Amino acid sequence: MKKDVNRFFRYKNLLAKGICLASIFAISSQIVIAQTKMTPAKIDALKTELAKEIDGQKKFSQEMVDMIFSFGELGFQEVETSRYLIDILKKNGFTIKEGISGIPTAWTATWGSGKPVIAVGSDIDCIPKASQKPGVSYHDPIVEGAPGHGEGHNSGQPLNVTAVLALKKIMEREKIPGTIMLWPGVAEEQLATKAYFVRDGFFKDVDACIFTHVSNNLGTSYGDGGMTGMISVQFKFEGQASHAGGAPWRGKSALDAVELMNIGWNYHREHMETTQRSHYVVTDGGDQPNVVPSKASVWYYFRERSYPKIMQMYKDGVKIADAAAKMTDTKMTYEVLGSAWPGHFNQPIAEAMYENIKMVGLPKWSDEDQTLAKAAQKEMQSPADEGKPTEGLATTLGVLRKPALTPSAGGGGSDDIADISWNLPTIVLGYPSNIPGLPGHHWANAISMATPIAHKGVTAGAKAEAMTLLDLFVKPEILKNAWTYFNEVQTKDTKYTPLISKTDKPAIQLNKKIMEEFRPEMKKYYYDPSKYATYLEQLGIKYPTTTREGSSTGK
Repeated sequence: MKKDVNRFFRYKNLLAKGICLASIFAISSQIVIAQTKMTPAKIDALKTELAKEIDGQKKFSQEMVDMIFSFGELGFQEVETSRYLIDILKKNGFTIKEGISGIPTAWTATWGSGKPVIAVGSDIDCIPKASQKPGVSYHDPIVEGAPGHGEGHNSGQPLNVTAVLALKKIMEREKIPGTIMLWPGVAEEQLATKAYFVRDGFFKDVDACIFTHVSNNLGTSYGDGGMTGMISVQFKFEGQASHAGGAPWRGKSALDAVELMNIGWNYHREHMETTQRSHYVVTDGGDQPNVVPSKASVWYYFRERSYPKIMQMYKDGVKIADAAAKMTDTKMTYEVLGSAWPGHFNQPIAEAMYENIKMVGLPKWSDEDQTLAKAAQKEMQSPADEGKPTEGLATTLGVLRKPALTPSAGGGGSDDIADISWNLPTIVLGYPSNIPGLPGHHWANAISMATPIAHKGVTAGAKAEAMTLLDLFVKPEILKNAWTYFNEVQTKDTKYTPLISKTDKPAIQLNKKIMEEFRPEMKKYYYDPSKYATYLEQLGIKYPTTTREGSSTGK
């Protein structure tokens, strides 16, 4: 048994605060790590076994991918998805803790005992108005106007479950100590939960985290990749109703306040740095034109590249909203709905993962897979990549992505896995279940997500993840180096400060009305694996369907 080297690097920081060395070792000696050392030949043999086991579970993986795709649930409303995954994990001996952080669809599932503790996560929510028949290269919704997996979050947890169950067999047989914790990214599209998981201590004793996210290649990265951080805020205004035609002077329009805020913010953009990104939607603009709106609201995302700049945008937004309320003689309140730090990922774990990625390689795509991909790219007029047309699925493995050369430049997307990455060594594994060149957050990104493309990508990703998890459990030097990087490189000059407060609460009411509207009709199309081999078969879709003459009306 060795002292927990990971926690030792955390306690180094206590020396600077005047805590004596004896006290530190008294604390750290209470936590031990019992990693099993193996010969390289033994590890390679076990990795070969993992790959064969995962290949043997392709049908199981496919059913999970297709089932979650058919649920199509928006953030905070992933009721069917969570119940389905929890049932699978319970049957396989995992201990479940439901409703974490006050979120009904959030949970943790743990198996094993002792150290190290490795977390494995992936998102489970979908996109509004992204319903789409899989395997069809043009817009053909399953339910018109309904949500759908227009990003591919239906595939990450099936990948994780497949990988972890394969590894669990080996850990039991070889008596490898350690604990696996699975968890879902709830409401990731609103960036609304992971900061709460951190705040509420669910990652306090975790040694490392592997996160999976759908991509169009098999890869990972480390360092600062140029992501933006974000804070999501809803501003509500309350005025006074009146007859808009007969007595408008008696009204105080909350909608006027929303519009004035938006005008003020849009003028403010001119004087902001190029790294900022901000966008809004009016969530309530009143009831009908002949009534002066007494209530109105607007929802903003403020994105930037560092904590101070994000907070400055947030403060500027509140100031402009307050000014709009004063101009209209209305009352203004605001609520934080979500947040995310800019991401930074762990080099030693990413390097270990990439070695396994090279062993696994890309899936072998069929002619049908490539035909669907090229047809979807043509339909969406996919832009050229580095001057070359985007043609089909990736056939060359991507490189290990290193930190952005100019991390302070540009802007772009956000992901709240970043909040976890600033609290413990974390990486993101991308796996090839989507089609290159599509717009993202769009029905087109659902085209492949219940087809052989998604199924093959999940199998490849599960192999890479399972192999890397094995490395983390049997090679103590990886975690030691991961914590050295975390303490002496990543957090040397930048310290995590939550963007949410101790009193903020998850916005679990989001998307409730939308799902109540569409779920009854969507239920008619839930996948039934007892009757159909695949979801494509259940929907009566010929794979691939690339012309409208070949379209199916479903079953």
